[in-house]
Amino acid sequence: MWLRWLAVFSLAQSLMLPVLQAAESLEGVAAKGGDNAGETESPKAPDRSPRVPTFPVQGDLAGQLAVYESSYEDTFAAIGNRLALGYLELVKANPGVDPWLPGEGTTITLPRQYVLPDARREGIVINLAEYRLYYFTGAGVQVYPVGVGTSENPSPLTDAKVTMPLESPAWYPPASIRAEYEASGDYLPRMIPAGPGNPLGSHALMLSKEGYLIHGTNKQFGVGMPVSHGCFRMYNEDISRFVYQVEKGTPVQIVHDAVKIGLSEGEVWLEVHRPHEEYPREDRDRLWQQVFSEVEAFRASNPGVEVKRATIELAVDQADGIPTMIGERVTQMAADETVDEKASEPESRPEQQLYF
Repeated sequence: MWLRWLAVFSLAQSLMLPVLQAAESLEGVAAKGGDNAGETESPKAPDRSPRVPTFPVQGDLAGQLAVYESSYEDTFAAIGNRLALGYLELVKANPGVDPWLPGEGTTITLPRQYVLPDARREGIVINLAEYRLYYFTGAGVQVYPVGVGTSENPSPLTDAKVTMPLESPAWYPPASIRAEYEASGDYLPRMIPAGPGNPLGSHALMLSKEGYLIHGTNKQFGVGMPVSHGCFRMYNEDISRFVYQVEKGTPVQIVHDAVKIGLSEGEVWLEVHRPHEEYPREDRDRLWQQVFSEVEAFRASNPGVEVKRATIELAVDQADGIPTMIGERVTQMAADETVDEKASEPESRPEQQLYF
């Protein structure tokens, strides 16, 4: 846990809550010449609309894939920052493309289709396994990339609530982090004020889980990766709008769901996430075992569902975080058959030849 400065800092920030709006400088500039001389423009309101789409929820599925044509100076880090996508999700969705030099005119897949995590569909759900934050609204769901904790400093699996929005937060690094800097020969002051050098970025949401925040960052590379001391990093361009959508008391569920499976309009969808850019054999074997267990449990709880083993194997082999249709719910065509007729044809369908 870190950021224990919050206990001291929260009181000062709470005095700012009724406002929580940046003071906007008047941009009225006297127009020159003609009938407009002496007039000024009205102050421009800040854009607080979500930077990502709000997708309708269709069963257990939301969103749709899109494509982007890169220019010669693009990198995946720059594309992600511009389009509100994480670095790793772009890498996994675009095998064979150089993330640092995709090249002029390269078609980049934008992974904006999702099997929803196994969690309550309310408020904020953060899935550590895919480095994504889901925000459920009355109109659907918004999905943002987030940086999460490392294996040495993992983010907690917990239920929490939003307790306070913060604007231009200062950072009071805990003793443990100051000791890390000191051990490496660097000096870290007891307080870092708001500004470009502040690792909390421009805005933050304080959580009821003590010491943890959803916040911006001064390091754009790292959003959508395991990079933090346990908190959740968003692009400043995202968090600076997001804090004005989220109310105090909004529930926050933090889960780890690397294998997501669900139904949408009778179709069965599977989404598999490897944890890193590399995909060693031990990760593949572990994911295969998890997929096997979850598909079996899903079939047991959804009678009439059939899935194709070959498609499942391909999804595990790629583990690219893109939903794959692996089967469907079979329509019951023999509702008028008698018990005797059913008993006389016990082998009406091939037994497990193509199915998992």
